[in-house]
Amino acid sequence: MAIAEPHAAARCPADLPEEVALLWALVETPSLSGQEADVAQKIVAWANAQGLSPICDDTSLRIELVGRTAGPTLALVSHLDVVPPGSGWTREPFVPSLEAGRLYGRGACDAKASVAAMLCALRDLHAQGGIERGRLLIVFGYSEETRDTSMGRAVPLCGALDAAIIGEPTSLDLAVAQRGLMVAELRATGDQRHAAYVSESSYRSAVLTLAADLVKLPSLLLDRPHPILGQPSIAPTMLEAGVARNMTPPSAKALLDLRTTPAWTHAEVGAALRSALQSELHVVSERLVPCETPAESRLLPAMQAARPTGRAYGSPTCSDWVFLRHLDAVKCGPGDSLRSHTADEWVAIEQVTAARHFYREAAQRYLAGVP
Repeated sequence: MAIAEPHAAARCPADLPEEVALLWALVETPSLSGQEADVAQKIVAWANAQGLSPICDDTSLRIELVGRTAGPTLALVSHLDVVPPGSGWTREPFVPSLEAGRLYGRGACDAKASVAAMLCALRDLHAQGGIERGRLLIVFGYSEETRDTSMGRAVPLCGALDAAIIGEPTSLDLAVAQRGLMVAELRATGDQRHAAYVSESSYRSAVLTLAADLVKLPSLLLDRPHPILGQPSIAPTMLEAGVARNMTPPSAKALLDLRTTPAWTHAEVGAALRSALQSELHVVSERLVPCETPAESRLLPAMQAARPTGRAYGSPTCSDWVFLRHLDAVKCGPGDSLRSHTADEWVAIEQVTAARHFYREAAQRYLAGVP
């Protein structure tokens, strides 16, 4: 459907819970990657009205509560950008709407529901007199949905961090491991010649060499399964070959999408593929390394106590966790990950409310040292 610019305003129902009303305000403020200034300023105004002291720069929006005594620092981390609406919508993407307990709109699930719940959780702790021990820090980055995410620049500005909750849609289950992403290109070479002369014994086919390697891919990287994420996956996503209908190509290429696990470093993945395949392997991207919650985590028991029904699982999707993988961290937020980036994106409003209480209690327990 055609999207009107600017979008038509919709009135927020007066009886919505505070965290859902805040989510409504965030959704109705478009914030495509690289265009987050308006939604960031809306949060700054909201935080100032709550007596908080936000810091907003070109790396992130940050708000902190400092306890009365020294202790660990817990970061609540998410992102302000959303992907473009795309096609297939039956409603205006940036005009929030409520139906059957769901709030619809681009970013409602991924990840403005986490943002709204985290903000209200921090405000709750501030309103009840602050925190006794440690430091609670909100960090909302930009352009997370692109290769230009700002979180790598934001983390060094946050001071010493001990733990982090990554706010992404997990249906409030606890993602204790996350796959990495490695992108590589296979390049096979062969002889360019008239297609009528391929029967000569000296002929080398780039296409057949590449095809043989592609057939091998499902049998590779199977000897080191991760206890939660299982085996890495290798998906050929783009193929390129051909010069003319009657000419054999001198090269053939395949782009590989590899979803990795903490059982393999990306260097090990590259070495294993190079040893098994005839084609040359060229790594295009390997910065999104896999992550997992440490076995000795202090954060996970606090989160499990705050959310007893939350199951621990391995997440197939990437996030800014990669920039906090050196910390005690868990990914958890309201909304179903399957709704991310879809037309008619939505989140159940009861999950947004549950997330507010969950983030608040988990933070209290972790900072107080109570499992």
